[in-house]
Amino acid sequence: MYITKKRIKGKEYAYLVKSIRLTNGKIIKIQKILKTIKKLGELEAEFKDYFREKEKNIFQNLALKQYSADSIFTELQTKEIEDIRTEYSWILNKLSKKQLQDLFDRFTINFTYESNAIEGNSLTLKDVQIVIFENTAIKGRSLREIYETRNSRKVIDLILKGKFGINEKDIIKMHKMLMRDIDSAIGYKKVPNFLLGRNIETTLPEKVPEEMHNLVEWYNEKSGKMHPLKLSALFHGKFEKIHPFEDGNGRVGRFLINTILADSNYPPLIIRKSQRIAYLKTLEDFDNGYTANLERFLLEKYKNTFKNFFQIYVKYI
Repeated sequence: MYITKKRIKGKEYAYLVKSIRLTNGKIIKIQKILKTIKKLGELEAEFKDYFREKEKNIFQNLALKQYSADSIFTELQTKEIEDIRTEYSWILNKLSKKQLQDLFDRFTINFTYESNAIEGNSLTLKDVQIVIFENTAIKGRSLREIYETRNSRKVIDLILKGKFGINEKDIIKMHKMLMRDIDSAIGYKKVPNFLLGRNIETTLPEKVPEEMHNLVEWYNEKSGKMHPLKLSALFHGKFEKIHPFEDGNGRVGRFLINTILADSNYPPLIIRKSQRIAYLKTLEDFDNGYTANLERFLLEKYKNTFKNFFQIYVKYI
């Protein structure tokens, strides 16, 4: 925020101004006329709620105008999603550089633990913290589990910094980073997948390049027309049905959910190990043509992650 002055009909007025960048890249300004001029920090604290509500209303109206409502992403749900997006932005701006790094480190630990645990990794949350930040092996744990954890941390770090996009080059790079020191089968699969717990046929190896190209084209066509959270759900379902790699598809797929969200300035989400059965059921439903359950599931995780992770963190700083 900053203070500016305007002269209107010979009289000078002071305003507190906040610039915000819209999802379309356009920058607009919110302003509040000041009766008295104080220190900037005092004014920011005094009018914090005013600017926050104004910003929420702007993003709510923009989203309602830009994206069509449906039975899951109703107008009410869209408003709530945008409220969370605005609150997340305010949280990031509120934190010091050190606090922001701590927040992202804690998210990385939690996301990595839960995502790897869904795939059967036996490291505990404490183990993950030690492996990631103390660079220490854990006695009795396999090297594969340790490498999975270290590699996941590096991918998440780049996602949160906005270094990945939704394109084939970045998706393959993401997979390569995840599988470093684990598997030589980097790149699209050469043999069919065999999935435990899912009664579905994935894309044959020879058709993967074409289907991945089509998936990215579909994403580019829908981007900006479909709400990013809904888009992330549908993209995830399509990606998992293709299953383009021999290993690591689930983890890369969950990376891509958060890539789509982060690229549009929405907070990332976590799918918990405790929700594994429900999560796999939504993917099975998606495979069978029922997409709504996966959309509803990720909408719930989006809200829960913000409430139970990001808001809790800020409460105690």
